[in-house]
Amino acid sequence: MLEIKKRYVIPGDVIIEGNYRPLMNVIKKDNFIIATRIGIAESSKDGIKVIPLSGVYIPRVNDIVIGKIIDNSSLSWEVDINAIFSAHLPAQDVFGRDFSPAKDDMKKRLAPGDLVTARIITFDRTRDPMLTIQEKDLGKISNGEFLKISSTRVPRLIGKRGSMIQTIEQATQTRILIGQNGILVVTGKNNEGIALAFKAIRLVEEEAHTSNLTQRVKDLLNVSEDVSQTETNNSSVNNEDYVNNSYADNNSNDIKNGHSSNNNIESPRRDSA
Repeated sequence: MLEIKKRYVIPGDVIIEGNYRPLMNVIKKDNFIIATRIGIAESSKDGIKVIPLSGVYIPRVNDIVIGKIIDNSSLSWEVDINAIFSAHLPAQDVFGRDFSPAKDDMKKRLAPGDLVTARIITFDRTRDPMLTIQEKDLGKISNGEFLKISSTRVPRLIGKRGSMIQTIEQATQTRILIGQNGILVVTGKNNEGIALAFKAIRLVEEEAHTSNLTQRVKDLLNVSEDVSQTETNNSSVNNEDYVNNSYADNNSNDIKNGHSSNNNIESPRRDSA
């Protein structure tokens, strides 16, 4: 596929003419791909899309998200997933089919303020999103520093084949757990590395629409061109693969299948910015 030069577009702008597949925030009319959102137009092997410059997270089935427990009813937890819709995690998903509201204390498994990684299993405009943690590498997040960015910036933060986020992680000696809803949890060997990772992430979020962003991130992290090129060459994952694969190294303390992390685990702290 012919790669188009990244550029600003507004609704109604013709991005390209030809037999191209419309992906995200675009429509195809006659033989033209037309933008439907304000953002950056770009092409990939799959088609043409527009990365919006602003907007709230819209849940999608199979998205991997990071959510914060808000409250619980007798049968489920209410989870904030950084969207206009609250999500729900069924108690049976954690306790199993033998769950009993009278016998099982839900707050001992997940209390308000706890963070979890989960997959959205159902959602439509008539009911709130339903979550599951009954899969490998999903569940309660045991520690780390909590950070929220616009979900529209997640693809830019990950970068092409995961290059941007890997550059940040390697330069700061951190691991960054990324939810497709714009919630991140950063863990690292020391506070200085975590703080530097935060600065790099904020730089990407604030300047995602600008040119030469990769170089400015490298300059902030004091990353040499040789090192960053090696990291890029060694990377072979796309955006969604990186989000999905990142949980294997970060989320070792889950509570799926009825197994709870210990009650003394520190919950991730919120970023004050």
